[in-house]
Amino acid sequence: MSNRLANLKRLATSGIVASGLLAALAGPGLAQEQVQKGGTLSVIVQPEPPILVLGLNQQGPTQTVAGKIYEGLLRYDHDLQPMPGLAESWDVSADGLSYGFKLRRNAQWHDGTPFTAKDVVFSATKFLPEVHPRARANFSHVESVEAPDDYTVVFKLKQPFPAFIKAFEVSTAPIMPAHIYEGTDYKQNPKNATPIGTGPFKFDKWVKGSNIHLVRNDKYYLEGKPYLDDIYFRVIPDAASRALALETGEVDISQYNDVEPFDVQRLKALPHLTMTTKGYEFVAPLSWIELNTREAPLNDKRFRQALMYGLDRQFIRDRIWFGLGRVATGPVNSVTPNYEADVAKYAYDPDKAKALLDEMGLKPGSGGTRAEITLTPMPYGETWARAAEYIKQSWSKIGVKVNLASTDVAGWVQKVSNWDYQATNNFVYQYGDPSLGVARTYTTENIRKGVMFSNTMGYSNPELDALFAKAAVENDPAKRAGQLGQAQKILVDDVPVIWLLEMEFPTFVNKRVHNAVTTAIGTSENFADVWVEKKK
Repeated sequence: MSNRLANLKRLATSGIVASGLLAALAGPGLAQEQVQKGGTLSVIVQPEPPILVLGLNQQGPTQTVAGKIYEGLLRYDHDLQPMPGLAESWDVSADGLSYGFKLRRNAQWHDGTPFTAKDVVFSATKFLPEVHPRARANFSHVESVEAPDDYTVVFKLKQPFPAFIKAFEVSTAPIMPAHIYEGTDYKQNPKNATPIGTGPFKFDKWVKGSNIHLVRNDKYYLEGKPYLDDIYFRVIPDAASRALALETGEVDISQYNDVEPFDVQRLKALPHLTMTTKGYEFVAPLSWIELNTREAPLNDKRFRQALMYGLDRQFIRDRIWFGLGRVATGPVNSVTPNYEADVAKYAYDPDKAKALLDEMGLKPGSGGTRAEITLTPMPYGETWARAAEYIKQSWSKIGVKVNLASTDVAGWVQKVSNWDYQATNNFVYQYGDPSLGVARTYTTENIRKGVMFSNTMGYSNPELDALFAKAAVENDPAKRAGQLGQAQKILVDDVPVIWLLEMEFPTFVNKRVHNAVTTAIGTSENFADVWVEKKK
């Protein structure tokens, strides 16, 4: 292996094949293990996905299941470096305008139809731009997508877009079967009920409210894989019941918000479970308190800065999230490329907060109240409710009265997306690059009423817009880093949101399960490498 690796390193500059082979050697699942084939895996999925066609819905629960059915051209390691997926190798031109992919020659769809470049061209030019908001934005940079032969695809860009290499993960750009969807109404296609992908597992049955069953794809293109016979995804709405299912061994894996933070230490102590916070590097979740900057006094950055100083975010991390995560310093998660650490800091300082409110002319009135706002908490479980209560108490100490307005999930989405709120807590994903997952939250062009996870705060700064626009197309890494660093400094001064935590989700895995978390999307991966020890 060492001689082969040395030869490939020598060839790495010679073209498309070497780049992919080197990535393959660096990929997961290469350790020589005593793999046991067969067996059933049981995974929590919560809430129940609305649909399993990943091109039509990219919510976390959908990807948890459908990430085993569908695949993207690339996968990404924990350092966000690309690895082979449906593309076995790739090449990027020196000017950043051409991305070439060599495709797997032995991949096929679950119905037996061969996978070819036609599927990639269809997905990138027709299906995804129509129904996938994130892919639409990414592929808007593309001038053309060509297929010189059945197993080669070349993307020509209008101008450099360095983040483009991160745009091929399975949730960001799932490859869809052209023979099933071409010429149809994608959202109404009857095949949506029985999804067909190229992944290591095939759809078998969905018992609504109970479980989703996937079975082994015996014709998967990686010889001998997957190792598992099948996977059951268990729908368990109640958090206490999910924790109990892990304790008893009824389920093998949890992820994301499945386990409330206050249950983490107890479950970590159980001898049959392991816990990791790895596997979320690609999404790099960041939580915050979002502020509707259209309304006074939230339209004054001094008020927003006062709210920042008036919150002990270390307490929130230690006592409400029980040590999960890191206190955020700004809009970019520190695990994401081009993170800027040299920004203004907002340590907990109620006196500074009061001084800023005094400067605004907001003097204490009856009961010490200077201003009053409404906080609509995100209805995602008990921990978020506790955070809202703490925020209310903290801001009351600087003279800002907070009224809590409870909603259900649908009502919350309706209010926030239509700007019918003053403050709410939320978290979003960064997708491996600020141009993909950060800029969308703050640029003026993305103020889109009715669209969740856009610039729902109504924040607008032309200087910031220009920096994000330049960084998106800057091919010089040093210049781009400078532009993104300056953008972060502007945002931290303007405080359009109150950044809370770089979130770390606990993933619990039964010790009999191997290779559950091997890439930057963790348990959303395809599980081709996962195997289980037989129960004794």
